[in-house]
Amino acid sequence: MYVIYGSQASLFTRKLEAAAIFYGLPVELKSKRAQQNIGEIESRAGTHQVPVLQTPENWLIADTTPLIALLDGRYPEGRLFPDGLLGLLTHLVEDFFDEWVSRVMVHYRWHYPDSAAFVSQIIAEGDPNAAAAILKWGPRACRATGTETVAQQKAAEAEYIRCLEAAEKQLAETRYLMGDRPTAVDCIFLGGLRAHINFDPDPKKILTAFPKVVAWADGGADTWDGTGDLAPFPHSTGFTQHVLAEMPTTYLPFMMANARAQENGDKAFTADIYGETVSYLSRSYPEQARKMIVERLDNSLTAAERETAAAWLRDIGLSAFFDTANYSK
Repeated sequence: MYVIYGSQASLFTRKLEAAAIFYGLPVELKSKRAQQNIGEIESRAGTHQVPVLQTPENWLIADTTPLIALLDGRYPEGRLFPDGLLGLLTHLVEDFFDEWVSRVMVHYRWHYPDSAAFVSQIIAEGDPNAAAAILKWGPRACRATGTETVAQQKAAEAEYIRCLEAAEKQLAETRYLMGDRPTAVDCIFLGGLRAHINFDPDPKKILTAFPKVVAWADGGADTWDGTGDLAPFPHSTGFTQHVLAEMPTTYLPFMMANARAQENGDKAFTADIYGETVSYLSRSYPEQARKMIVERLDNSLTAAERETAAAWLRDIGLSAFFDTANYSK
């Protein structure tokens, strides 16, 4: 039996839950805040963040992307990161939603008063002092992730709506976003829908224009029967192509500026995003995530595949993601 300690209002908790459903795991989702041994859970997992996965061996492990890689090894027939070049493509697209689009979820939740009041009570689980502290934390999280100005808020919402439009179109053609079987990309997209966009009262209003996405998030995605193929590398699906086209002007400058800040020991950095110079908190995890993708390129591909990947990355404007020394923007 697996146990996920987290929160129903947590993007990454619901991402891991979606993965568990696709693997067919015997799993239970429990509120971490409600556990009497919360200190032990955090100490053994090495983090105060959610989710934490308890395995049948009684391991307590955090960090959803490596967790999915671990579970891929245990359940290879349902693996969510494919092998080879398609795995590199999947990992890139997944990271776009993990490290970039996640800021949109933060914005929708904490810049809209009704959503902020609604979710703070749920996360606090009836503790008024905790709810008040959470409400104060929300705007700080928005500042740290670059959605403090009205222009960036509007651009972030428009960006996410474009992703919803691409998903709505894709789900009319295939069962999942990269073909007819799920990947880690579906997990993170479902996590955003189930924990935020289809959960919080304000962003939920925008979903009336996307009935296929809503039906998919409401359980349609959970009916995978173990069959189906992914669209091949490099063209993949229309949804994938949409995301790759978004990345060079937003995700790429953000990730590379954060990489430089981490290397220099800077607490904050700026990046040019949607016509503005935007300030962000320098954080270690986006750089750790970038390095995981670089490691996949370096160590999980054959020499011929690495050569193909290098040419493809140049074509889509993302080669600098793998070459910090030559990224000068």
